[in-house]
Amino acid sequence: MVALARKTLVYEWRRFLPAILAVGFAGLLQLLQAALVLGIFGSASIYITGSTADLWAGYPGTQSVSLGQPIDRSVAMRLYMDPAVSRVEPFDWVDGNWRGPHGGGGVSVFVCGIDANADGMMFARKLSPALRERLKQPDSIIVDAADLDTLGIRLGETARINGQRVHVVGISHGLRALGGVNVVTSLDTARKLDDDPEDLHRMTFYLAKLHDPSQAAAVAQRLRGSSSFGPYTVWTAQSFARRSQLYWILDTGAGVGVLFLAGIVFLVGAVITSQTLIAAVIGSIQQYATLNALGVGVWALRRVVMEQAFWVGLIGLAGSVLLGGGLLALGRSNNVPVSLDPLTALACLALGMGLAIVSGLAAMRSLNRADPASLLR
Repeated sequence: MVALARKTLVYEWRRFLPAILAVGFAGLLQLLQAALVLGIFGSASIYITGSTADLWAGYPGTQSVSLGQPIDRSVAMRLYMDPAVSRVEPFDWVDGNWRGPHGGGGVSVFVCGIDANADGMMFARKLSPALRERLKQPDSIIVDAADLDTLGIRLGETARINGQRVHVVGISHGLRALGGVNVVTSLDTARKLDDDPEDLHRMTFYLAKLHDPSQAAAVAQRLRGSSSFGPYTVWTAQSFARRSQLYWILDTGAGVGVLFLAGIVFLVGAVITSQTLIAAVIGSIQQYATLNALGVGVWALRRVVMEQAFWVGLIGLAGSVLLGGGLLALGRSNNVPVSLDPLTALACLALGMGLAIVSGLAAMRSLNRADPASLLR
């Protein structure tokens, strides 16, 4: 009976083509939606995932990197006092107002003051040592290639941040911000751009490198529980990255919208696919009735329908994977923030196959018409 399901798909492919397309496009939408969500909200933690630090120290209750508050410089010494810590590095966050070289309205930018040395931890995975070296020039900045048009500037040109003159010495890739534009500069330049005098003697975060990175969770818990650490807290890089992403996905309401859209895609795809499969079964109802008259049981006929639904889902999802891979590659080449890990991709494909199976279950009800007596009419 399995062979019958496949042969029916081959010889009557026109009947099943709409169902295959419905499953394929539903799977494609799920994949692209997941890739956009991970890419867009993943940029909220690019400061962490793009760096090599094991621990982040900051103000208690901070929900995202972009919401950090200034902390006392004594935090660095308190981190160094722990024997597991091998290195500490400051990270300064400054909100800035950008004025491009050609005038126009201002643009809100996030000034990221980092250690410009070649072995700096901040953005170590995104900035090459040669590019970091250029930040040692006075008033120098690095901007992401995807933000050049937004800022209206090109390499070598000058602009103003908070009224201070800066010049672009390098172009980065993969440092787009969520809800603004990242501008990377040295710690010295960031201090000059900070228009709040109270922040001159404080930093936003301190990054720490451990002798044994596998002990990050234990060290973070020990520091948080120490009264000598003061009114501050410590996160592992992994937990702080997840915390930042979940804030934007859940607390901003964006995650609810994404889930709602995913449900709509599944519902529409299920309706179209099930109706197409039902029509295909009804179109072959006399053949099913003949098989039933020859002694083929109803349960065997139902297995045929479910096999058809399985193959419809498999073929449709194969097409969505091929087309989705091409669209994701095209998006990355055009600086579209997309990211898709294998686990999420498998979850989307499983959801698409579930759509096909649900549609097959709905189509099985049409077999009630496969009564041998109908052949005598």
